[in-house]
Amino acid sequence: MNATSQSPGDHPDGLMDKLVSLAKRRGFIFQSSEIYGGVGSVYDYGPLGIELKNNIQSRWWREMVHGHANIVGLDAGILMNPEVWVASGHVGAFSDPLAECLSCHRRFRTDELTDLEAGRADDQQCSVCGATGKWSEPKQFNLMFKTFMGVVEGESSTVYLRPETAQGIFVNFRNVMDSSRLKVPFGIAQVGKAFRNEITPGNFVFRTREFEQMEMQFFIEPGTGGYWFQEWRAWRMEWVRSLGIRPDRLRFHDHGPDELAHYCAEAVDIQYRFPFGWQEFEGIHNRTDYDLSAHQEHSGKKLEYIDPAAGKRFIPHVIETSAGLSRLLLVVLADAYTEEEVDGAARTVLKLHPSLAPVRAAVFPLIKKLGMPEIAEKLAAELRRQHNVFFDVAGSIGRRYRRQDEAGTPFCVTVDGQTVEDETCTIRHRDTLEQVRVPLSGVGQWIAAAVAASPTST
Repeated sequence: MNATSQSPGDHPDGLMDKLVSLAKRRGFIFQSSEIYGGVGSVYDYGPLGIELKNNIQSRWWREMVHGHANIVGLDAGILMNPEVWVASGHVGAFSDPLAECLSCHRRFRTDELTDLEAGRADDQQCSVCGATGKWSEPKQFNLMFKTFMGVVEGESSTVYLRPETAQGIFVNFRNVMDSSRLKVPFGIAQVGKAFRNEITPGNFVFRTREFEQMEMQFFIEPGTGGYWFQEWRAWRMEWVRSLGIRPDRLRFHDHGPDELAHYCAEAVDIQYRFPFGWQEFEGIHNRTDYDLSAHQEHSGKKLEYIDPAAGKRFIPHVIETSAGLSRLLLVVLADAYTEEEVDGAARTVLKLHPSLAPVRAAVFPLIKKLGMPEIAEKLAAELRRQHNVFFDVAGSIGRRYRRQDEAGTPFCVTVDGQTVEDETCTIRHRDTLEQVRVPLSGVGQWIAAAVAASPTST
């Protein structure tokens, strides 16, 4: 078969709309509470979406925790003592300036209103209703969701849904260090939900109000921040490329002095070239000793590291790696989405790296007779011991192939008439469309070897 794809490096026209449609059609991502009209910028992950998300998270966890002898895991609570957020600065300073269109009453971050920021409010047009020059004075808007704990609402019972997972690591620094007997340098990794009341969320799952972060805080000796920052910068890009992401769609963006957060000595973003422009999905930050010093001062509890061998006592500095799981999932989907022509017919295919694919293999009987369905069902059951497998008997074999192409399934296994005779079957490769004949007893081993041998972009 002959296949012709879009030009290398180019996204298909209208990619975001096509991704939203495919995500719903194939069960990757749904609008939350859709039967009630939905809820703004909150999404549910369907059968294929949760598998893809779990596969990405699993690869991150294996790399960060299982791949390093000096990094351990943590799962901190979403609800924390509100003083945590006072000490971290979130209660006082975690806000965005916003302005309201006085015509349609939509609110926007002022950094999206270039004329308004430049002092030309009369020239600023609303992107929703088209009104010009009708704006409120900018106000600071705190991004944290506030709720109440206990039976009585009031300031004494106020708690916040965490806007980041990092603070759960910092307040557990001593607990983890003492219980794990770790020595600097060491890291603590965590994957978990965070919540931000974003003013202008959008671009599908890129900016949402409820999301998951994959973060690691690496505690180091003062004076070594520059070295470890460069190390983690290189390691994180190498890992991202190992997911099969095209290198020409990836870049570093170093933060200039006017971009650095107040707690950072240096910072860099890993960006992906989406159809809507270059955007960050992971950041590497040198946070110095800002967080541990703030929590030590505010809590009154010592958060120093004592090195008895060297006779030193110090508050560790921190190198942070922080990735948005849903953003990385969108990177993976956008990068994998491909439109091509196969023998004159259009084909949409998700060319996901096989280690990330929600379904590793699909098993089909060619026809519903001669014992083929029974053989195929038995093979699928055996393969499920190693892989996530889908079994399908509905429709022509060509239609079944196309459905799996859209789902990103890398291998389709077909039981046919020859299988009944010699106990072999065909395995079709999603990307090359090549088919090989393999004994039934060796299919699982063949798929595992093919996944391990799949190329990355490193």
